[in-house]
Amino acid sequence: MPIYIAGTCDTKGGELGYVAGLIRAAGVPALLVDLSTTGAASSADIQPAVVAACHPGGASAVFTGDRGSAVAAMADAFTRFITSRADLAGLIGLGGSGGTALVAPAMRALPIGVPKLVVSTVASGNIAPYVGPSDIAMMYSVTDIAGLNRISRTVLANAAHAIAGMAAHVPPRQAEDRPALGITMFGVTTPCVTHLRGRLAAGYDCLVFHATGTGGQSMEKLVDSRLLAGVIDVTTTEVADLLMGGVFPCTIDRFGAIARTRLPAVVSVGALDMVNFGAFETVPERYRDRLLYRHNPQVTLMRTTPEENTRMGAWIGDRLNFCEGPLTLMIPEHGVSMLDAPGMAFHDPAADAALFASLESVLRPTANRRLVRLPMHINDDEFAAGLAGSFQTLAGNG
Repeated sequence: MPIYIAGTCDTKGGELGYVAGLIRAAGVPALLVDLSTTGAASSADIQPAVVAACHPGGASAVFTGDRGSAVAAMADAFTRFITSRADLAGLIGLGGSGGTALVAPAMRALPIGVPKLVVSTVASGNIAPYVGPSDIAMMYSVTDIAGLNRISRTVLANAAHAIAGMAAHVPPRQAEDRPALGITMFGVTTPCVTHLRGRLAAGYDCLVFHATGTGGQSMEKLVDSRLLAGVIDVTTTEVADLLMGGVFPCTIDRFGAIARTRLPAVVSVGALDMVNFGAFETVPERYRDRLLYRHNPQVTLMRTTPEENTRMGAWIGDRLNFCEGPLTLMIPEHGVSMLDAPGMAFHDPAADAALFASLESVLRPTANRRLVRLPMHINDDEFAAGLAGSFQTLAGNG
């Protein structure tokens, strides 16, 4: 099967051809896809008109003459084109911000595990909008992708050989008789998840996701892809960052994949005592008088208030009300993180009580959906046992 090489041949034809030649020389078939938005024919294997025709509005919706709308439409068309291919061994793209915006959505739409690599001028900056929850490899181009020179030849050759190696050496699929289970974790809920994995590893392939915004999105991408049998969403701290402006926010679609798929899910309130910011000096001015904890030189945590916890509880409860599959919300009444324990910086029973009361008042119990309060700390082994037992019951093997 071929590797697809994608980019705009009207501006980067030489570089794209160079990469295609190196991939073929490595013994891997390659197809060059032209994503130029001018509509002009090129020497590529797949012409821009072929890709543009995949847009719901046809090629005329792509070749508008307006660069902004044309790039957005071509990105949509390319996503539809590439996800329809049955012969895809991998996808590599080259470009600046525009070229990266053309290929990244298509890569995000591909399944986890399909080789994906972008050589880009923006790879040393904030790449979260391009990568999202996918397994895209980003390589910084060093020089602009504007002709072949002593630097670009080396960088592009490394990229070509990397994607060729990924395609030629597909890891063997192992027979796995354990269903996959998604679990969310933060440093301050690590003991809970460690206990949980110990209890469930014999029966489940436990996939742990770091709750840094993208981590939750990655887990829910696998839920939507039906690659998980269920979820134990221990650490929902990303909601705090969404509502209070922290640096690790979820999207407004948090818990949406669970609602859409109706997979069995146990949800808890891990690390909702904190909002995450960067270095201390980056904390917004409006929060400077709050209880702040310097986790390390790069991370500052802010304790959530009773009012904020009431707001979070209502938001989570409302979202969980859309979940019609088997779901249990489990509340650890004695604390929601390592820092929320007697003698620790964020111990605040009143703030926790506001969160729990809000959840209890908003969540609508049904035959499938229930709330359970346990007189334990989230990192107590007994609470992990409760999470594990509850999930096994929901999954039908308790």
